[in-house]
Amino acid sequence: MKYDVVIIGAGLGGLECAYLLARSGRSVLLLEQSAHIGGCIQSYMRCGMDFDTGFHYVGGLGEGQLLHAVFEHFGLLRLPWQRLDKAFDRIKIGERDFAFVQGYSDFAETLAKEFPAERAALRRFANLMKESVAQPFNLLNPQIDAEPTFDLYGTNTWQYLQENFHDPMLLNVLGATSLKMELRKETLPLFTFVHGNSNFIESSWRLKGGGSLIADSLANDIRAMGGKIVCQAGVKELVEKGGKLVAAICENGETYEGDCFISDIHPAQTCDLLKQSEKMRSAYRNRIARLKNTFGMFTVSLRLKPRAIRYFNWNHFVYRKPNVWTFYREGNPVGGVMISCRVPEDGSEYASQIDLLTPMTWNRCQAWSQTKIGHRGEDYLAMKEQVADECIMLAERCLPGLGDAYERRYISTPLTYRDYTRTPDGSAYGIRKDSENPMMTMLSVRTPVPNLLLTGQNLMLHGVCGVTMTTLFTCAELMGKEAVWKVLDGH
Repeated sequence: MKYDVVIIGAGLGGLECAYLLARSGRSVLLLEQSAHIGGCIQSYMRCGMDFDTGFHYVGGLGEGQLLHAVFEHFGLLRLPWQRLDKAFDRIKIGERDFAFVQGYSDFAETLAKEFPAERAALRRFANLMKESVAQPFNLLNPQIDAEPTFDLYGTNTWQYLQENFHDPMLLNVLGATSLKMELRKETLPLFTFVHGNSNFIESSWRLKGGGSLIADSLANDIRAMGGKIVCQAGVKELVEKGGKLVAAICENGETYEGDCFISDIHPAQTCDLLKQSEKMRSAYRNRIARLKNTFGMFTVSLRLKPRAIRYFNWNHFVYRKPNVWTFYREGNPVGGVMISCRVPEDGSEYASQIDLLTPMTWNRCQAWSQTKIGHRGEDYLAMKEQVADECIMLAERCLPGLGDAYERRYISTPLTYRDYTRTPDGSAYGIRKDSENPMMTMLSVRTPVPNLLLTGQNLMLHGVCGVTMTTLFTCAELMGKEAVWKVLDGH
């Protein structure tokens, strides 16, 4: 059978593309190299409980907000979402406490109480987030003849913050929740920083359950609309004839034909699949090969003892020192940790699971990067336990007694991400965006091969919101802007 669209990779971007295209009446095939769909939003089971990998909360699901209409179209609003408290991110730096609250004005005024001299600058920053949050989506509006602007892409975040804020502690606070992105002074574009925070400030939500609920909901609907999903079907080659792709050859020995192909895997890996391409020019390949990836994430998932810790409906971000912008550098010990609490699915007031996350560079794992899955060296295992202990000790600044409150712990590193999702360098956020080179690092959904499109976190923005936005741009190439704008407009 020949499909209208063949999609490589069943991460969030691949699933969302498959859903939109299947719903538009196209025949869709989704090929996934793993035994499980979902990519970084998938959950894994241990001792009868499921634990999240990369998904912990999402922003902008309130009515009239950024993701509401899109998630309603995807059928994802029917999932058991729970809105977080007004103060959704609570920050401890040294011995001082701060909070990010929902609502742009309230966000600015809450921080202004701690930094009264910065009130005007905080209001300007809140307005910048509010005004720019929907800007990329407006490019899909067929009624607006809009061209992409690179003002925010080409502005360095650290430079902007230093020019607009003067209190050193406030600079740390503004970056404190940015374990949601790679907080790199030299390269981080203001576009990434603004959009990585703004939708959470609109409103913040958790799922009562694992991130796999999202993947499973999309997959069930894709199949119901006639789409096909094949797991353990990693693509090893894309076949080109006459300047266009015609088929995907899989590691399972199957060959699948299609009129159009969408890749939800890393662009460098996509280039590697085109082994004998006339259209995939060497200049494009070299450009993609030179792009650097963001750091990875070290995660400690704790299964708690019964009635040991009450559920808290917010996130904690804890830092040893006011060095938020530099602590993740290579070789540094754990200097900051995000604490996320799973919503009790039984309605209990006590938590059963807590995740601790801290950045980890690939270099810290590189010594073990050639080892096989399940055959790690003793040094690697010792490193995991040591870093996990450090994470727990730091988290105890907000949750006293946490070290005695859990029964089991499960640990993942960038090496785990690399092996189970095939993400290069175990990167948490895909390709590193660079304010010095915005045109080079912000990738188009189009490629030199006319019927090969890209999607996923490596192109424009990472995270649920960023991937969903990119999905719409990808599908607009096939469905047209007007059809995609109706999704955004709630029709």
